[in-house]
Amino acid sequence: MAMSKFKQQMHNLLDYLKALVNISDHINIAAATDNIRQNIPFRGPNVVILMCAIFIASLGLNVNSTAVIIGAMLISPLMGPIIGIGLSLGTNDVDLLRSSLKNWAVMVAISILVATVYFVLSPLDMESPTELLARTNPTIYDVLIALFGGIAGILEISRKDKGTVMSGVAIATALMPPLCTVGYGISQLNLQYTVGALYLFFINSVFIALATFLMVKYMRFPIVKVDDEASQRRRTRYITIAIIIMIIPSVYTAYTVVKDNNFRRNANRFITANRTIGKTYVYESHINNKGKNANIELFLAGDKLSDSERQSLLERAEEYGFRQNQIVLREDAVMEVKPINEQEIIKDIFENNEQQLRQRDERIKELEEQITAYEDNRLPFAQIAQEMRSQYPAIQDVTIARGRLVPADTGELTTQVVIVLHPSDDADLKSVDMVRLQQWLRVRLDNDNVLVLTE
Repeated sequence: MAMSKFKQQMHNLLDYLKALVNISDHINIAAATDNIRQNIPFRGPNVVILMCAIFIASLGLNVNSTAVIIGAMLISPLMGPIIGIGLSLGTNDVDLLRSSLKNWAVMVAISILVATVYFVLSPLDMESPTELLARTNPTIYDVLIALFGGIAGILEISRKDKGTVMSGVAIATALMPPLCTVGYGISQLNLQYTVGALYLFFINSVFIALATFLMVKYMRFPIVKVDDEASQRRRTRYITIAIIIMIIPSVYTAYTVVKDNNFRRNANRFITANRTIGKTYVYESHINNKGKNANIELFLAGDKLSDSERQSLLERAEEYGFRQNQIVLREDAVMEVKPINEQEIIKDIFENNEQQLRQRDERIKELEEQITAYEDNRLPFAQIAQEMRSQYPAIQDVTIARGRLVPADTGELTTQVVIVLHPSDDADLKSVDMVRLQQWLRVRLDNDNVLVLTE
């Protein structure tokens, strides 16, 4: 009976979850198809809008402005042909696929051309191109962003009540900035920038189209032309190969990024913890986390390190995951780096001293707590002996000890107090009521494990 009730509850839960994620009542396939088809052609206003978006995005990259780049993403019409590719693959519409690919290629060519011309003519220097460099090193995370962004995009286009999801998708998937970065790479004849940014753009395009393809299949958009089984298998094979080709480099790049990030984080922790070594101070550090020759250069001021201090520092580096040969000590290279900032040195020394004082205070507090606990657990030996002799004059001396009782069956440690009674030479302990004495001691010592013995 209970099992039947449980199965019914699980069935009800599954029904609820299915109803919760059901999208069939909220989509309009016909309107979505018309909307996608209308946004594929690249002519008239779309050309001018794209050129304006490319110019704005290039300017944003040039001045390293995130807000300007986001604005360019919002007005860019690049998403239309990419979603059209996914729709054409999902509905097996060959004509629509040709049209989408042609318009996509024209858009890409115009975007790269405009960006290249801008960066060739721009008088502004790229002193700190963090926004641009972020588009030259794509990882598997960019794949996931494009995939889930594409899913959100096609759902937004397909649903009856439109919202603001497409704006978020345009920002998240970032189609425009990589093309601008390609233009910058071409203008500077920098192959690394060009290839990296172009790869990021292809990742975004392929996985937005893939997400559209999957959702079109899931939402059962009408098929334009029914292929035979062999053609379907061939198309699936081509799509799978394209996905694998796009994913493999991004996985390796993500692994490299994570590895480099961990190296830099551990290096900073190591440097912070060892800012001062005796009378020597680390006034500058260089972290080289690229390639097999990754190392940490420490520039030292003050007294020269002794052999023991040097070896101790290298051994501490191993605790942070570094090999000893990765730590490079520069004790006579003051001129190789920027001038020493005495205020920064004094500040770091004070901060290091404050940290050591805090650690010392915490250790003192910990020891005080241990002493307090020890004092609380101390037995009042002299007072107990006097109280026992006052009740039983036959008791001359008393041995009191605290020990550990280890039962053979459980092995759990418990505290036990053992008391050995020593009578005077002419006394007899038979007069001592051992049971009464043991009960009194249990209450007096607040411990049920009291064992009274006689000599």
